[in-house]
Amino acid sequence: MAELNCQFVRPDRSLLEGPVANLVLVTYAGELGVWPGHAPEIVALGDGVVRIRRRPEDGGAEYDVVVSGGYAEIDDDGVIILADHARRADDIDPDVVRETRDHAIEQMEGIPEGDHRRAYYANKVSWCNLLLKQVMGDAAASSR
Repeated sequence: MAELNCQFVRPDRSLLEGPVANLVLVTYAGELGVWPGHAPEIVALGDGVVRIRRRPEDGGAEYDVVVSGGYAEIDDDGVIILADHARRADDIDPDVVRETRDHAIEQMEGIPEGDHRRAYYANKVSWCNLLLKQVMGDAAASSR
């Protein structure tokens, strides 16, 4: 069976390197399915979930990675995903994410409007909300 060689990295570490059966990327234009033999393409990643399916000989399991921003380079036998933010859905601890979000909100509230440092914390709050949305649903992510 044909396979894709997948490299999935975020700024601090590699999340995956190896063969996969296929995957579905989340882009600003919508979802993009990638199978072996895909035409070469470079896409900007949006905010959402990348769904990765392992090869049948590796169990065929599908798992999700929550991403926010970055790029993917696709060719006929592989894909390289460079994500600004990425976390496996099964590695999200809602309590830690809520604590991180609350701390970012407190920090942001202490910075005057118009100060460029607010953007850092606003981005962190958005990332935390995306993670919470994935594990808890829409209502929990927007509760604050």
